[in-house]
Amino acid sequence: MPFLLFARLARLLRLRLRSWRLPLAVTVFVFLTSWAAMALVEPAGSGIADPGAYWWYFVVTSATVGYGDYFPLSAGGRVVGTYVIVGGIVTLTLLFTQLTTALQTVRGRRTRGVVALDVEGHVVLLGYTPGRTERIVAELTAERRTRVVLCAWDEVAEDPLPHLPDVDFVRGDLTHVDVMERACVDRARTAVVDGRDDNETLAIAVAVDHAHPGIHLVAAVRDLGRRETLRYVNPDVQVVQWHMPFLLSEEAADPGLTQVYNDLMTAGGHGNTYSTRVPAGAGEMSVGDVATRLGRGFGATLLAVRDPEGALEVSPPWERAVPPGTTLYYVARERLAGERLFAGG
Repeated sequence: MPFLLFARLARLLRLRLRSWRLPLAVTVFVFLTSWAAMALVEPAGSGIADPGAYWWYFVVTSATVGYGDYFPLSAGGRVVGTYVIVGGIVTLTLLFTQLTTALQTVRGRRTRGVVALDVEGHVVLLGYTPGRTERIVAELTAERRTRVVLCAWDEVAEDPLPHLPDVDFVRGDLTHVDVMERACVDRARTAVVDGRDDNETLAIAVAVDHAHPGIHLVAAVRDLGRRETLRYVNPDVQVVQWHMPFLLSEEAADPGLTQVYNDLMTAGGHGNTYSTRVPAGAGEMSVGDVATRLGRGFGATLLAVRDPEGALEVSPPWERAVPPGTTLYYVARERLAGERLFAGG
């Protein structure tokens, strides 16, 4: 086992150093030949060719800085100094070329989604659909405090959102452990599964749950009947209908919100949404008066009001007037007739 580790390390170092051989060889060659030449042409008392001084002279001169603390005294020494300057310029050019190539290679690997990331507390979005995914990501990052790792299949050759600094990209088989590891699913707070079909969504959900069993898992499905199947994978999974992508980002930002929406949109739920009109004899009231009457008398919650002219306001201020003819939208366990709600004025 130690031998195998050593062999892998040696191979990695060879690959890393191979591209730097030429600059290194030029530097060593120029250093040794110039040192030997300087020792031959310079007077013995100049001290420039001393081992403790020449390395400093070589670095300063080849970098074209020229502090002037060491300099050749003879004409031959100046020729050698010129040789060091030219060799330094050549070496620096080679080094900067290699550095630029290395940086471009790293950037290219990140753009192609093959780099292992090092992030935590992020949202992993698994699946890419042009247009739809961009809207989901925009909502996820709207508050500028959410980092997103977008995972897509191999046919998405490059990062589709390279202009977004808060979005990283991982490409590969979304059901494979390699993608789970590169996307740091085990350290993510939320995984949003948005597959191309429900079977794919189920397969990805299995992979996510295996990588991080306690993760907040959100899945989009075409058929809500798949909800129970997904709960075999993760009993706490939040399932959203595929045609409502905004719920994916809202559930990712505020866990449990999907359950609230599902209850509100389900007939016979614990909290259904209703509307009623303020009757003519109710008199002038404020939103605060109506909300208090709804809450204390019926355990209901006022959501919005629409004035007699048709203007709608959601979550209106309490001081707003509510004249007769205003439509009230509220959440309650049962429908409340206007006459019953405003009985007694």
